[in-house]
Amino acid sequence: MKGHIKERFISVQKYEVNEEYDKSRLDNCLISKLKYLPRSKIYSIIRKGEVRVNGSRCKPHKKLNLGDIIRIPPHIIKQNEPKVASKSLIDIVKNNIIFNENSILVINKPVGLASHGGSGISLGLIETVRQIDSKFNNAQLVHRLDKETSGCIVLALRRSMLRKLNQELREGRVEKKYVAVTKGQWPENISLVESNLKKNITISGERMVKVDSSGKESKTLFNLIDKTNSVSLIGCKLLTGRTHQIRVQVSNLGYPIIGDKKYGDDKTNKKYKLKGINRMLLHAESISFPELNFSWKTDVPDIFKKLMRH
Repeated sequence: MKGHIKERFISVQKYEVNEEYDKSRLDNCLISKLKYLPRSKIYSIIRKGEVRVNGSRCKPHKKLNLGDIIRIPPHIIKQNEPKVASKSLIDIVKNNIIFNENSILVINKPVGLASHGGSGISLGLIETVRQIDSKFNNAQLVHRLDKETSGCIVLALRRSMLRKLNQELREGRVEKKYVAVTKGQWPENISLVESNLKKNITISGERMVKVDSSGKESKTLFNLIDKTNSVSLIGCKLLTGRTHQIRVQVSNLGYPIIGDKKYGDDKTNKKYKLKGINRMLLHAESISFPELNFSWKTDVPDIFKKLMRH
């Protein structure tokens, strides 16, 4: 349930650019500093010249320098009071922190918890993290995981670190490895899968991705780890980072992920639900930033291994 809507008047603010935002764009700085304002409002006040940098009107893409003074005009904000995370959820997330150093927080995200609120979800991982400790108030997601995917997710606690990690992602220097349990016996000769993926939004607002020649180029390296007569445990290394990439590619090949309600096989999902499988069997096992000498790994969930023994 959403909180009550409250209205606040914010008077003129002046902000001196520190090292966190040195060389940042003006719009990105304000989006970060004014989290409570819609992006459309931020671009509107810049466009109208109500935002000044050192007394002058500026374009959204203006690069800021250390010591610049930004004037932010008075404005009224309407917002939902943030939903308070339960103690049990805070404890679960705290207990899944696997790294907390160098302004980086790495969490083994529990299955069923969205990366962030929105689209009918009032509370996600990032909102919960910010309620754990005041030191995490400015935590930002470096990347995202689907709600039903568990595993390594990286957050930055300082803007400078967020920029550094985002640059590595943009320039394709980050290694992300997943494990999944799929229907059927995965062929050992399938390794590199290349396909064009196109994202569509359905009438209900749901994101759906399909293989389409007009879509974006997508590449994944797959390897067979183990298999039974009915399922396979596979490793997946992303070479590109498209929405639902692994899920769509394996489903398109005829080996959908067990428990995937969007791209999976309903009959198979029902069969495994009766066996106690109440989640999608996709797990972000590791993420590495080789150039920065950062690497984190999580254990494969027991349910994945257990299924391979039956």
